[in-house]
Amino acid sequence: MENESLLAILETKLNNSHLNSLTVIDWLNDPQWRDDWENKDLTDYLPRHLIIPHNNYILSQIVEVAQEKKWRLLPLGNGTKLDWGKLPEKADILVSTSRLNQIVEYLQEDLVITVQSGVKLKDLQQFLAPFGQFLPVDPYNPQKATIGGIVATANTGSWRQRYGGVRDLVLGISFIRSDGKEAKAGGKVVKNVAGYDLMKLFTGSYGNLGIITQVTFRLYPLPEASKTLFVTGDEEGIRRIQKTVLLSGLTPTAADIVSSLLVDSLDLPKGLGLAIRFQSIPESVKQQAERVKQWGEEINLSVTGFEGETETLLWQQLQQKSYLGVESQRICCKIGIKPSEIVKFFSQWQGYGLVNISGGIGYISLPQETTISQIKQLRQFCEDNGGFLTILSAKASLKQQIDCWGYVGNSLPLQQRLKSEFDTAGIFVNRL
Repeated sequence: MENESLLAILETKLNNSHLNSLTVIDWLNDPQWRDDWENKDLTDYLPRHLIIPHNNYILSQIVEVAQEKKWRLLPLGNGTKLDWGKLPEKADILVSTSRLNQIVEYLQEDLVITVQSGVKLKDLQQFLAPFGQFLPVDPYNPQKATIGGIVATANTGSWRQRYGGVRDLVLGISFIRSDGKEAKAGGKVVKNVAGYDLMKLFTGSYGNLGIITQVTFRLYPLPEASKTLFVTGDEEGIRRIQKTVLLSGLTPTAADIVSSLLVDSLDLPKGLGLAIRFQSIPESVKQQAERVKQWGEEINLSVTGFEGETETLLWQQLQQKSYLGVESQRICCKIGIKPSEIVKFFSQWQGYGLVNISGGIGYISLPQETTISQIKQLRQFCEDNGGFLTILSAKASLKQQIDCWGYVGNSLPLQQRLKSEFDTAGIFVNRL
């Protein structure tokens, strides 16, 4: 499908004033998009032109045209996670929601905000900070990641320990259906649970069911104080302190077991690591941190404290290094495993990785030379221990040889049925 074909059809549907609310980019000649997608090995899988509507009306018209002409449509925000999961094959239209970037409504006293899907997380946090509030998600590339992309990939990191996953923060959602009509689910207040299942479906849907246009979130107050303790040592010691923390009444906002390879890269005392962060009123932070320090020292573990800018930098490095597969020639995977098996996991499989001590969800970046056989063994280990392994970012040649999502069990027929019901014409590129 040529870009001119789409524009010609849109001209018959829209007047000139509406056409001015549409940007078309030849991304191969635009370094902003080209360099990123070349690094992600995507250039052979994407159509030449990127369509950027400036409002929901234009977006709905694009989807309507795609349905009429049976064109395959691939939605994105800023494209930071466009390479995650299955290769985006056979797309006719790339459409970005990056210009749908307005704050729709902010209810400060209710700690609720509604934003368009193209709002960047960085901009949202900057908007909320003067009001003493924030959205507790810490995804890959927060400087560029859009709200729609974060929700569509269900991407959050270490704050999962205290605040849950992305779907735990979503109160309402709006999206463009495959027929070009806009639909809504949920509400604007925390007590409203209408449409909850539909919001769950779209969180982590990877654009399979429709294009997210607007999201309503619950917010949280910014904590007064913050401190991180980084505990390192032998496997048995880390296993013991993990169990102690889980059985205690402590309330960390982040708590991850960190691979020894990632620990080494941070110039910390060698060994397996436990990074645990407390964010609350100063008295609570101090008391909880002192308790963890005491527990660590009692079993001969090294304990290093971080506050202020050094703490912020530490968590940035932990996130960036665990996602290294997205920015280098490494293989980035999202994993799930029983919390009791995390230490065993890192004793058998090395990479830059961290896994939440309570939910067993985390990310690991494997060397590029990791073989298909080794990835399958790693996936089998996770599945044997109640979990999963999803390949997020890797060379296209590797993804062509292995199922990126892995075992789906009895959910596959359900996923296929949902896809057929929401996307009756099959216009949204299947990423699952």
